[in-house]
Amino acid sequence: MAQLHGLQALAHGAVLSSFTRTARLLEGIAPGHKKTIEMTSGDPKEKMPGFVVDKLVEAKDLLGTYPRIRGTDELRKAIATWIGRRYGLANAIDFEREVLPVNGSREGLFFATLPAVGRKSFAGRPVILLPNPFYQAYLGGTYAADCEPVYLNATAETGHLPDLDALAREPDILRRTAALFICSPANPQGSVASGDYIAKALALAREHDFMLFMDECYSEIYVGEPPTGALEVAAATPERFKNLVVFNSLSKRSNLPGMRSGFTAGDADFLDTLAEIRNLTAPQMPGPIQHASAAVWSEEQHVAVIRQAYRAKYDVCDEILEGRFAYRRPAGGFFLWLDMKSLGGGEQATLAIWKHCGVKIIPGVYLAHEDRHGVNPGRDFVRIALVHDAATVREALERIVGLTT
Repeated sequence: MAQLHGLQALAHGAVLSSFTRTARLLEGIAPGHKKTIEMTSGDPKEKMPGFVVDKLVEAKDLLGTYPRIRGTDELRKAIATWIGRRYGLANAIDFEREVLPVNGSREGLFFATLPAVGRKSFAGRPVILLPNPFYQAYLGGTYAADCEPVYLNATAETGHLPDLDALAREPDILRRTAALFICSPANPQGSVASGDYIAKALALAREHDFMLFMDECYSEIYVGEPPTGALEVAAATPERFKNLVVFNSLSKRSNLPGMRSGFTAGDADFLDTLAEIRNLTAPQMPGPIQHASAAVWSEEQHVAVIRQAYRAKYDVCDEILEGRFAYRRPAGGFFLWLDMKSLGGGEQATLAIWKHCGVKIIPGVYLAHEDRHGVNPGRDFVRIALVHDAATVREALERIVGLTT
């Protein structure tokens, strides 16, 4: 079969996830330690809120009715209240039109590309702008909408976020742009977009009438000050949330990835269209999940405990990785983005670390894509997920460091 691209490749299952590619890379290779440590997936292992199961049981009768695609008033009010509390926007969010629950942020991020393309006319093939590296759902949505992905390298030189000034000098691309994805805190680099950066991105979106998609699913895992939110920035403008939607979920904030509970919020007209698309193509969030989610969004104590656990892990990283692999303590999120040129680059390092240390990580090249100049900015890097307890993180990092000493 000839090499497939874009929508055709997606339809044939030829767009492989980073996890599938890593599994194939390591297939048949025995781990170098009897106790293996899995650090590929962003699957949090911290303790979930203790009241969640009770809330699910409390609402068990809701399994007997179809949920509404837009979610319950209870859940949307809880999300709007959380946004107001988190970003100082009390009573600024219309829970009926500016909040839409989704089954995890990934579902929302994927489906949002469709109304982004449908809302305007294009001279030529529509473009979706992706940070590079990127979360794989961005690319899946891009291909599903039959758009051209344009990769914006996010490297140390650009603060690990796309260079918006360089983008502003490309009017031909901006005229064809349907949406720009930005992740803050960034996955995998952990960089946080400033208020000024978000304002610049939003101004570009409005000037060229495309959608700004802010993926903020790591917003509650941070080291210093809470990351600025895009809704916070947009609320201070005359246009409010025009051209903007944000995505968030309970997966990272509350250690509930199995709930598949998230939301998108912002531009009301856009969310109206997205809701109708989801009404045809996407599953509703089950009633008991909605009821439990409303309770989780309304409680902050467990989030502070989780955040402190990650800070303890980063203390371990500071101790063991100082001066190695271009390590820097990320401002947010729970990934390490380490430079492995000394081990031959990301793929070779992943192989060596599995073969000699029994620690499974992801090559950065699988999380990024070649740009228009043939450069993959993840080639020398690996991503390590700090999802285990601090003692396990310590053991894994000590094994890795031992490989190079």
